[in-house]
Amino acid sequence: MSAGAADTDELHHKLSGRSAGQTGNIRRLSTAAQKEPGLHRGESVKIALLAHEKRSVAVLASVFSLRLLGLFMLLPVLALYAERLDGATPTLIGIAVGAYGMTQAALQIPFGWLSDRIGRRPVILFGLSVFIVGSIVAAYADTIWGVVGGRALQGAGAISAALTAMLADRTRTDVRTRAMAFLGMSIGMSFMLSLVLGPVLNVWIGVAGMFWLSALLGVAAILMMLGLRERAPGEAAPVARAPGGFAIVLRDPALLRLYVGVLGLHLTITALFVAVPFALRDFAGLAEARHWVVYLLVIIISLVGTVALILTAERWRHGDRTLPIAIGLLSLALFGLGGLHASLWQIVALMVAYFAAFTFLEARLPAVLSQTAPEEHRGAAMGVFASAQFFGAFLGGGFAGSIMGWAGIGAVFAGAGAVALLWLLVALIPSRGTRDVSLPAG
Repeated sequence: MSAGAADTDELHHKLSGRSAGQTGNIRRLSTAAQKEPGLHRGESVKIALLAHEKRSVAVLASVFSLRLLGLFMLLPVLALYAERLDGATPTLIGIAVGAYGMTQAALQIPFGWLSDRIGRRPVILFGLSVFIVGSIVAAYADTIWGVVGGRALQGAGAISAALTAMLADRTRTDVRTRAMAFLGMSIGMSFMLSLVLGPVLNVWIGVAGMFWLSALLGVAAILMMLGLRERAPGEAAPVARAPGGFAIVLRDPALLRLYVGVLGLHLTITALFVAVPFALRDFAGLAEARHWVVYLLVIIISLVGTVALILTAERWRHGDRTLPIAIGLLSLALFGLGGLHASLWQIVALMVAYFAAFTFLEARLPAVLSQTAPEEHRGAAMGVFASAQFFGAFLGGGFAGSIMGWAGIGAVFAGAGAVALLWLLVALIPSRGTRDVSLPAG
């Protein structure tokens, strides 16, 4: 072989090697782009939950759902049951329905604060134990005051803030929104299931049996928590909130509107379930054993309206602009029930309108809050928001019972409609410094 040919071959090998090395580098970069969230081709890569995150989300969502199922499945049946107890008055019936909200509102923030100091799991286990005791007290009760006391103890196991904080502790920032969305969906499903399940279980085991079932659900939740490790791999210890958080989130006009809104929303739903069982039985002539059919129809049909509101919010790209529409629909449905509750189909149609708006608002208000609150004080804002929500449930029970004893069922619906109308007026008042809250793309 000539010297020139040899040099040519050597040059060819060097170039081939360099080309192969460059190809390998390109492949490695391509692989990195698929693995790393910051490297992508045209579209960001969806980050998967780790195994311990999936387990934490599943367990905590189940614990949340079991406890809420034990509370909410009594909503459709408790008013009619309480009517037959010794010492029952319309006001006390309403308080029995909403008593859990009073203690839950009062203890939500202290339990959240305590979980920052001694750990999430001890607080959650203690709260579930209190919930079990309250369920047993109510199961044994044969007077209205016994049921009020049992319901108040059920609410005293105020672990919502601790559970939410534990979920945040155990998930990375990149997947936390998805985890919270799953938690929200599980809560919504528990609520809808409880409305149908409550009247069915009432026929099979009675309200006292339902309280015993609530206690068993609490035991199941404790067993689930005991099976969850105290600290997930790589999980940091809880950190104290930024100083001055509550003072800041209580002065923010945009946040104050949301607190007022969730208080009004849960006032109306509790008032509704004080009055609707009596309207179905005494005006529409529907036996208690058939009430579940109404609730099932209402939930299924109302989802169409809820989806329509969601699509409207996405189309406008500003979800908070859809809030007045939903609040207005809520108010109109309640005023309609005030005057049109003698016919079964009138009740069903108006409840469909109410629940279409309620389900949308129940999901949308926390989302707006999480986007509006300053990041460093978001936990404090969530605590105040949850307390307002449960305090609204307590007010709704007492409010509905007092009005029902004084002016009848129609006045309960009309009064709840007036509360929703006041909320609408608050929502429509322009506020300086309100943040623009848009729905995420897609």
